[in-house]
Amino acid sequence: MKFVDEARIRVEAGNGGDGCVSFRREKFIPKGGPDGGDGGDGGSVYLVGDANLNTLVDFRHKRMHRAQSGRSGMGRNRTGASGADAVIAVPLGTRVRDAETGEVIGELLSGDDRLRVAAGGFHGIGNARFKSSTNRTPRQFTPGTPGERRDLHLELLLLADVGLLGLPNAGKSSLIRALSSARPKVADYPFTTLHPNLGVVSVAPRRSFVIADIPGLITGAAQGAGLGTRFLKHLARTRLLLHLVDIAPLDASVSAAEQVRTVAAELAAFDPDLAAKERWLVLTKIDLIDAESLAERRATLVRELNWHGEVHAVSATTGAGTATLAAALMERLDALPHPLRSEPAPEAADAAWHPLD
Repeated sequence: MKFVDEARIRVEAGNGGDGCVSFRREKFIPKGGPDGGDGGDGGSVYLVGDANLNTLVDFRHKRMHRAQSGRSGMGRNRTGASGADAVIAVPLGTRVRDAETGEVIGELLSGDDRLRVAAGGFHGIGNARFKSSTNRTPRQFTPGTPGERRDLHLELLLLADVGLLGLPNAGKSSLIRALSSARPKVADYPFTTLHPNLGVVSVAPRRSFVIADIPGLITGAAQGAGLGTRFLKHLARTRLLLHLVDIAPLDASVSAAEQVRTVAAELAAFDPDLAAKERWLVLTKIDLIDAESLAERRATLVRELNWHGEVHAVSATTGAGTATLAAALMERLDALPHPLRSEPAPEAADAAWHPLD
């Protein structure tokens, strides 16, 4: 399935039904008085979160969504039927904006969320409601009001606990394969990853977290170079970032410290809030060097960056260090506040997301 994280749609709520002008006319009751009923309300348009969806691709093919209009009132004081609502399922993490003004209308972050994006029209009033002691044969009625119509911009921001970032070929896709059942493409050329990938990392029964991998960043990414900035927004809701560094790069002229600074500079240029998130260094491809060289390069990197945060070393090929990293992440996530809850979560619930194909 193609991954699509932005779409533009038009929603049109139903119009309210008109009120009715009618008078009771039956045998022996020639002047029975007004009996025109009210119209029905127009249906509204709602967006609801669906954990089984992970892309907005369906909205590329169907852009118009309409609710049903209310029926007009009828004689004998019969009220017109209200129009049916239009309920549109979207992936969890979808942010909804008014396409014309850019105003954020709301977000769908859980399966219980229901967001009204277009209100149905109000029903018209029939002439029976206008009768009075001084107006016994009213011919007044009111028409139904039109439903709201608006263009919406849907933007999907993935819901993940941990985000991976780094230069192309830093080993992000390999790491997510080693930690979870996700199977993103892995190859020895830059930008193998063309869209975000999600994986569920299970540490123990009912203790798991979701990890997100995005395309690699390069110098000038904040100005549009490469693929990374298009997908950096998917790290906005993560609670912790893993900055992957190739400890044994093919191009030895680029030091590990320069790799870190390049990505950090692009993060800061793209979004200072994202750059301020807690970030761990993860040294990858440690199976390509011996233990002595690893210790020396690790010490040099920490010294050159004046790094005071967590540093882990892993090999996605052999699995070395991956279990330790997953356990440390789970412990740290348990202590961090969840963005969708007011207090820290004692346990990580089973993740609703599944890896993208």
